[in-house]
Amino acid sequence: MDNHNVKFEEEGMGNNVLMLKHISIEGGGTIEDYLVSNKWNIDKRELQDGDSVPSKLDYDAILILGGPMNVYEEDKYPFLKDEDKLIKEAIKKEIPTLGICLGAQLIAKASGAKVTKNIVRQAHQKEIGWYKVNLTDTGKKDSVFKGLGESFDVFQWHGDTFAIPEKGNLLSTAELCTNQALRVGKNIYGLQFHLEVTEDMIYKWIDSYDEELQSLKGVIDVEKIRRDTKSKFSSYKGRALIFCKNFFQVV
Repeated sequence: MDNHNVKFEEEGMGNNVLMLKHISIEGGGTIEDYLVSNKWNIDKRELQDGDSVPSKLDYDAILILGGPMNVYEEDKYPFLKDEDKLIKEAIKKEIPTLGICLGAQLIAKASGAKVTKNIVRQAHQKEIGWYKVNLTDTGKKDSVFKGLGESFDVFQWHGDTFAIPEKGNLLSTAELCTNQALRVGKNIYGLQFHLEVTEDMIYKWIDSYDEELQSLKGVIDVEKIRRDTKSKFSSYKGRALIFCKNFFQVV
């Protein structure tokens, strides 16, 4: 079993994590709950409200969350440029970093890989709802996925995808969008899927992103997403807890 993570102090006492949010409804969810319960100190930056990206990286770990913007919209969202610099510094200093969805795409971009629209059979294809991902051989050996199984359901909400950096590793794949998880160096991870979501978050996204869903009628079945959420979420929350224990190494 490859162990690429850094062991943190017992019970998270005195550990500091930087949490970067891009929009209010896409929060830390189950990951934030885990950090709070394990007494981590969270420096939460609400970038959509004008909070700044810190210039000094005095943290034990970094969590970069999702958002509706794209990594290539730096002129519209200037904080994306600051995040790019921060991630490059985190990679250089080997600060344990976890990116979710947009956060994963930012990690890929900062590592020199392209982020583009997800194209399937020459058409732009969004992944919204519950889908299965499969660990690669490298992913099966990576300690962050220990106990999750070789194949499992995840919640998705994205239209872009990332390439794998030259010095990165592909950890999981899926049918509709090939690249689902990556690792750069020893402890910089990106997940295309939303391991952090709670049930309430999913329902809020359905309401808040209604215009996007309406544009995808006939492609995305919203009622199926609701049904799947009710049937799959309990086990999904359990996987999120296992992943957090694996990544943050708090036992």
